Amino acid sequence: MLMTRSLRIETRRAPTRVLIVNDDPDASSVLEQVLSSEGFETATAATRNSAKEQANDIHPDVILLDRVLGGEDRIDVLVDLRRVQDFPVIMLGTDDEWDRVLGLRMGADDYVAKPLRYAELIARIQAVARRSRPQTAAESRVYGRLELNAQAHEVLVDGRPVDMTAREYSLLAFLAAAPRQVFTRDQLLERVWGSSSEWQDPRTVTEHIRRVRLKLTQASGQEGWISTLRGVGYRFEPPPAVPVAV
Repeated sequence: MLMTRSLRIETRRAPTRVLIVNDDPDASSVLEQVLSSEGFETATAATRNSAKEQANDIHPDVILLDRVLGGEDRIDVLVDLRRVQDFPVIMLGTDDEWDRVLGLRMGADDYVAKPLRYAELIARIQAVARRSRPQTAAESRVYGRLELNAQAHEVLVDGRPVDMTAREYSLLAFLAAAPRQVFTRDQLLERVWGSSSEWQDPRTVTEHIRRVRLKLTQASGQEGWISTLRGVGYRFEPPPAVPVAV
């Protein structure tokens, strides 16, 4: 009698890769130990060039951008990393409002103030990595001059691509799926970021809205697109089509 043995195949998601950018080897070592104990894969870089090379080599899921590297401005380092690829970046720094706002405005996905609470930092890394993974969808959606190509994660205005990050696309696509419906910042943090104001600064939403609105306005020559209801939230509201002269 022929006996067969069932074969169970388990699929496991690859560990989240974290690149720690810091010129203090002791601080980097502590972070490496903490993150490795939680199952993260880690790498470190102490200079701007090293950070770019490491990012290009390992394609991290999240970059932790810590203190100034050899006197270089962290914002310059952030901009350089963005030129390599749209890597999710969490900035670490003092609890200074201007530093926090500047970091978010220049493209950081989150900002964590020191002294670090490691349980919170781990939760933030997981949230940023989760929301940065590409979402799949079956079709494109067209709103007058605007097209959202879901499969390519691409935004088109008048058939021309608009350069947006994965998070900016996800935010715009979520709002556009329910035209003129108002969403609060807390709702957007939960629905788009998979996070909450307990873990993430709601100003992250405000800054992403500003960038999406600016890019659409520059691409189309029209204002509007996303309306702000002061004290309430945001809604997708594309402007009317521009009349064509005949």
